[in-house]
Amino acid sequence: MLPPVDFKRCIVHFYRNILSLCPRRLREDLAASLKTIHNRESADEAQAKAERVVSSWRKLLPEAASVLSQGLEETLTFYSYPRRHWRHIRSNNPLERLFLKVRRRSRVVGVFPDVTSCLMLAAARLKWTEEKRWGKKRYMDVDLLLEDLIQKSKEVRDPDNALQYEGGMAGNGFTHNSLH
Repeated sequence: MLPPVDFKRCIVHFYRNILSLCPRRLREDLAASLKTIHNRESADEAQAKAERVVSSWRKLLPEAASVLSQGLEETLTFYSYPRRHWRHIRSNNPLERLFLKVRRRSRVVGVFPDVTSCLMLAAARLKWTEEKRWGKKRYMDVDLLLEDLIQKSKEVRDPDNALQYEGGMAGNGFTHNSLH
């Protein structure tokens, strides 16, 4: 059984779906309105902005406004992660680019003798990407996610006496609630 994961819809593709329902003469204005939604400080602010965008476009583009209101929640998942990761997980494009490179390599071969050889080629490309590209450039800091998870578990166990993460470089970044 697989562990539970958050479902996240790519913002870029969500925008494209909405803009496809819009006449060309209005696309630039609608795109500017859409971009203001996901540039907020929190999911609540983004939700409030989306409601204002929907109400302003509903009369002119009812179908686009409907798609926006129905699918918005799926695009706000990234707000539940540490802020430093938002830039990386708002879009699925890096992952899609990786899949494209694997597909490109497999097309060069054409016909594989068996499934294992195809998997070996894909695994080799993924390993190379992990070592070269993501090994040098820190795409996501897993330690940050771990700290966030530890913080949330402590708050659930003892909300009155939980440690709060301050995010500073001095020490470990944690301070005690009773000191504030």
